[in-house]
Amino acid sequence: MPVPAILRGRLALPVVAAPMFLVSGPELVVASCRSGIVGTFPALNARTPADLDDWLDRIGRETPAQGPPFGVNVIVHRSNARLAADLAILARRRVPLVITSLGDPADVVAAVHAYGGVVFHDVTTVRHARKAIAADVDGIIAVASGAGGHAGGQSVISLVRELRGVWDGCLVAAGAIGDGFAVRAVEVLGADLAYVGTRLIATRESRAQGAYKDMILASDAAQIVYTDRVSGVPGNFLRASLDAAGIDPSGDGAPDALALGSEGEAKAWRDVWSAGHGVATIHDLPAVADLVARMAGEYRRACAVPPGPAVAGA
Repeated sequence: MPVPAILRGRLALPVVAAPMFLVSGPELVVASCRSGIVGTFPALNARTPADLDDWLDRIGRETPAQGPPFGVNVIVHRSNARLAADLAILARRRVPLVITSLGDPADVVAAVHAYGGVVFHDVTTVRHARKAIAADVDGIIAVASGAGGHAGGQSVISLVRELRGVWDGCLVAAGAIGDGFAVRAVEVLGADLAYVGTRLIATRESRAQGAYKDMILASDAAQIVYTDRVSGVPGNFLRASLDAAGIDPSGDGAPDALALGSEGEAKAWRDVWSAGHGVATIHDLPAVADLVARMAGEYRRACAVPPGPAVAGA
């Protein structure tokens, strides 16, 4: 299960901080990298390509040279009018890790490989994974049920095990991973890295509104709704925010299609807040450094757990 060279020996914990729309900014990326995990953000969180360039300059200056690399997520769906401009900036800046989602990553892979970077691609099914593998990606991100934001409907256990049947490269698991025990659990399944999103919304460095963070603290898994009514793509959202926005997640008819990354989508996600099933274990708003240290301790304890009686006696 090879991990790209840019990651080997540089992580305090095998975790990638997931890029979250309107939530991940330079502060969260820098804090993540300084704490020993990969920090990422969506390119579209920077309002313009010029802002993206400024963010990359700041992140490059403030992250440790020998620490974990940082990454940028780009939407490769044809409705993303900024893709070409943003990709040109990522190539000029030689961003080490590019995460692609919602489309064919082939053109991005060619551009990123040309300067020596690596590309991970989001998938929700093995069918999507096969297409990404054909495009020569360096890593697959298995976005399973229970993940915040756009997510699939297949359990992380099933999806990771199925993907391991077709992919022997770097595999990242996403879906309700919020502590070190869950990080270790997906490693046992066969993943190389864990994707952590919702847990990082509830941190000091997150750009989420205070009311958004408070709602996460007040919610459990029963408050998460899986619906396509927000952007036309199925995802997990906080029920209370859907109610406040007057969105019926089970409404009749097709949802209005939004151009991904458009002002319309930004407004939708500003007013309706995504979160995954991991909200059930979130009870505080720590600094990222404190959270990663806590998760590292949990991870070490999970790694030290002896096999159960049935296994030990086999």
